Amino acid sequence: MSTRQLCRFDEVPDGGARVIDEECAGRPVVVVRRGERVWAYVNRCPHFSVPLDFEPGTVFCYKTQVLMCAHHSALFRFDDGRCIEGPCEGSALEAVPVEVDRSEWVILAR
Repeated sequence: MSTRQLCRFDEVPDGGARVIDEECAGRPVVVVRRGERVWAYVNRCPHFSVPLDFEPGTVFCYKTQVLMCAHHSALFRFDDGRCIEGPCEGSALEAVPVEVDRSEWVILAR
């Protein structure tokens, strides 16, 4: 079984996010990074099941800690996807397990 590469580690800005399209990941995914750590979530707000990005490919991040749904301004923590403020407070984004391989690619974890 081949590994699914999502993006290069350095293509995700430190303290920011990168949107990976459905064709590459099997579903729309947002990869977030803080320092050497990365997390990924399905690009869908639990409030109304809309993408987190209003303008395709652009997800807003705040203080390298949270990402924001462009439709409802809900704030989700990088490290666990939990909504800490907004209309879906207490719910969470759907996690997508990822890891960084030796070649510095962010890949889907098995």
